[in-house]
Parts: sequence; structure tokens; C-alpha cells
Amino acid sequence: MLTEQTQSDQIGLVQVYTGDGKGKTTAALGLILRAAGNGMRSYIGQFLKGRQYGELESLKRLAPLVTLEQYGLNSWVHADHVTPEQRAAAQAGLAQARAALLSGDYDLVILDEVNVAIFFGLLTEAEVLDLIDNRPLQVELVLTGRRAPQSIIDRADLVTEMREVRHPYTRGIAARQGIEF
Repeated sequence: MLTEQTQSDQIGLVQVYTGDGKGKTTAALGLILRAAGNGMRSYIGQFLKGRQYGELESLKRLAPLVTLEQYGLNSWVHADHVTPEQRAAAQAGLAQARAALLSGDYDLVILDEVNVAIFFGLLTEAEVLDLIDNRPLQVELVLTGRRAPQSIIDRADLVTEMREVRHPYTRGIAARQGIEF
């Protein structure tokens, strides 16, 4: 039974949020809120994202408990046309994420959209598996994004697949500021 544990001796698990439904990043941000409410320190590295999103402003208010870095450029990544600059940004981001994970400064590390970065070929499965395998055991690691590779799913302790049942986009309703971004 896990009673009266301190944060430093708590066992961290690997979580994956994947699937075509909405809510993967939102679920990860919910963990950050819970962790901050318990005095835990969190790091979120966002792959593919280099634009302004609503969560950026909110997370700034949780500093110094929460650190957020974006590893994307201010442009969309297209699977059939990945640029060398996009690949370099993802690789640099992976190095930053590794440093944060191994630093001992964080209880929770989230790699947002890392599964999509693998799918687009910006990162390799082997690179991310190495990160999982070499993480400190007390750090909770969360990987989000559609199309999580089976190898990542197999290494995870918890896997949640978001499944779209209905989405307003199919009715012509565009993404709304404050709700989808």
C-alpha cells in the first residue's frame, strides 16, 4: 500500500495519451494542475508547437512549479513535407527534454505531441524509447499525440486512447480560441 510516501520516493510511471479524439494535451495539462496543487514541479515540452496557445499564459502563472518550452517553429508540419529546420527543432527539443528529465528538478515531465513527431519522422522511436528507458524512476513521464507507436504503448504503464465520437469540426465549426487553442 502506498501510504505516507514523500514525493521523492514515489515511483513514477509512464503514461501515453493517444488516439484521434480531442483531449490528449488537455488531460496532460490537468495532471500539471494536480501536481502543482500538491507542490510538485512539472516540465512540459511541446513538440511541433511554436505558436501562441491559451495554455501558455495560464502555465506562466504557475511558475516556478511549472516550466514550459516549445520545440516547434511557427509553422505547420506536413507529413509529406518535413523541412530540415523542423527536424532540427525537434532534435534540439528532444535534447532539452532529456536534460529536464535527468536534471532531478521535476516530478512530472510531459512530452506533448511527441508521438506525432515520431510519426512525421522528426524523431525516431528508438530515441524516445531510450528516453523512457533511462528516465529516473521517480519521475512521472507522459507522452501525448496521435498515432503512438506500438513500441511506446508497450513500454507504458498507462495508455489512454481518446476516440472521437462527434466533433463540431465535422459540422463546419472552426477551432475556437480558449476552447481548442
